[in-house]
Formats: sequence, structure tokens, C-alpha cells
Amino acid sequence: MEHIGSSELILNPDGSVYHINLKPEHVSPNVIFVGDPARVDRVSKHFQKIEFSTEKREFRTVVGQLKGQRFTVISTGIGPDNIDIVINELDALVNIDLKKRIKKEKHTSLNLVRIGTSGSLQRDIPVDSMVLGKYGLGFEGLLHFYKADHIFEKELQEAFVKHTNYPKNRSLPYFVKNDNKLESKLLSEEVFSGITATAGGFYGPQGRVLRLELDRADMNQKIESFRFKELRISNLEMETSAIYGLSKLLGHKAVSMNAIIANRADLTFSQDPYRAVDRLIEYTLNGLT
Repeated sequence: MEHIGSSELILNPDGSVYHINLKPEHVSPNVIFVGDPARVDRVSKHFQKIEFSTEKREFRTVVGQLKGQRFTVISTGIGPDNIDIVINELDALVNIDLKKRIKKEKHTSLNLVRIGTSGSLQRDIPVDSMVLGKYGLGFEGLLHFYKADHIFEKELQEAFVKHTNYPKNRSLPYFVKNDNKLESKLLSEEVFSGITATAGGFYGPQGRVLRLELDRADMNQKIESFRFKELRISNLEMETSAIYGLSKLLGHKAVSMNAIIANRADLTFSQDPYRAVDRLIEYTLNGLT
């Protein structure tokens, strides 16, 4: 087997992986991603037993148990670049022998569930509602750095590029499906579903204007009006497509749940976003257990 060099997989002196500061025993079958480190405690307060906690940079982790199941909840920070770090390092912890620095013969698959916040792109998906992403739409280009073409939904991709007259000087957008089994646990009449779009930034890449002029001022309207069979683009955030893509490539299961704290179509913002997030946390934990 091919040896993985120390510059490619960096370990801390205690044997934990470099960024997220975890060892293999800290990775549970169910891993919950949150962006904000403070949201880790909002999730772990529901655990009936806490086994372990650690913190390094924006990556805060708590391991615990709920209703007989083991969970690891980790803050990823913001953006697909951080998702690239977190998922690759989590996968290394369960699928690479860290001492021998070779891939394990037996593959371990994790359940990766995002509990995040997002902005709705549709007027009928109001603030304080919950959205499950059936697909992730990636604008940020992360997956193009991997051999990932085989996991992209080509019909969706072609239809979207045509509908938006997508600029040729940007990274080609891609669509990746979630995991059906995890979706079935979390989708109900309480939850909207659709395509969750992932941007590489918060302002210009999401169509926000402060002092800088946008290259394509009509892009959000084009995104909002896109339809493919029964699908539409429901919301816009900064992590989902990277989670879906890397999970599929590495053999893990993933689903993204978002609390809608802003509606970009009618320019409204939640009056109590923390309550919306707490509702999503409780709903998601109940569904998973």
C-alpha cells in the first residue's frame, strides 16, 4: 500500500490530526457539523452523557451519547475550505492507519449531518422555517480539485448553466445528491426541501451589495427562477455542496439541514434566529435517534 507522507497528513505531537485535534476514538458513527463553535454547546446540551471535548482554532468538538447512540458534534467554521479540512481529517481518522500511514483495508462510513443557518431564495420559504437539501449546488469550485466528475448530476448542471447563461470565467457549478437514507429520517411535513446552493463567500458571491458593484447583478433572480422537474433552488449558504461532494467521494453519508434566518427574496431577517436554530437542533436529533 502507498505510504502517506508526514507533509500530506499532519499529526500533532499527541497523535491527533492537525487541524481538528481529534484521535480515532473521538469519531462517532454520527457526526454533526455546525458552523459556529458556540452552537456545539447548543447541540451537546441535549446529550445524556459527555465523553470528551476539545478545541483548536474554530474547530470545537464534543463527543457524547443520546438515547443509546454516540454522537460527535464539531464546529467547522464558515466556508467550503473548512469543510475540505474537516471531512478529509475525519475520514483519515477512521480510514487511515495513522501509525503505519497507509489506507485501511476495511472502509468505515460515517453519517455526516449539517445543522446550519441559511437564507431562503423563495418567498414562500419564510424565516424561522427548516430546509433539507436534496441536492447541493456548488459555486465555489472545491470539487473540481478532485476526480469528482462521476458524482455530478449532469442534467441538472446543463439545465442550470443554460438557464442562468452562467459566466464562462467562473468555476463550473455542480450538483451533488444527498444520502437517501438520512433524508428519509429527517424529511417531514414540517420541513421544506430543495436544492441548497453553496457560495464561496458571504457578500458578492451571495449577491449582497455594500460598496462593491456585482459582476452579475441578476444572478440571484436567475437562481431563484430556476426549475428542473419538481426541483427548485430553495436556499443559499456556504457549506452543503462541499459536504455532499466530499462525503460521496469518500464513501460517507450526508444530509444538510438549515434553519432559515433570512429571506433574500423579501429582504426579511428572523427576529429570533437562536430560537430557530434550537428548533432545528431538537428536530434533527429526534429524527436521528
